[in-house]
Amino acid sequence: MCALEELIRDGTRTVAGDTDCPEFFLVADGGAVRAYVNSCPHTGAPLNWLPNQFLSLDGRHIQCANHLALFHIDDGRCVHGPCMGQGLTSVAVDVREGNVWLVGDDPEGGAAG
Repeated sequence: MCALEELIRDGTRTVAGDTDCPEFFLVADGGAVRAYVNSCPHTGAPLNWLPNQFLSLDGRHIQCANHLALFHIDDGRCVHGPCMGQGLTSVAVDVREGNVWLVGDDPEGGAAG
């Protein structure tokens, strides 16, 4: 999907989905990478207004651009806003050989499994 170095530099990145997995985004979280479906649990709208921008100004939370809800980066749980008690849908990713992959993707070109 992308190089880990690029994600760490940018902080977040939008990833186009497919019929099995809608659009999602990646977040660099220290040494870890988190991924969530790009859909607010309150409205179903995308969280970002601008490409690749999902974090609050202080960089401590994922922020919904529509109604300013805040979500923990590490687990996607809403901590402020109209969707308190709800959370973002996580997407399983893995970091291998300096790149971020969807879990189940084979870096050699085929589906793992």
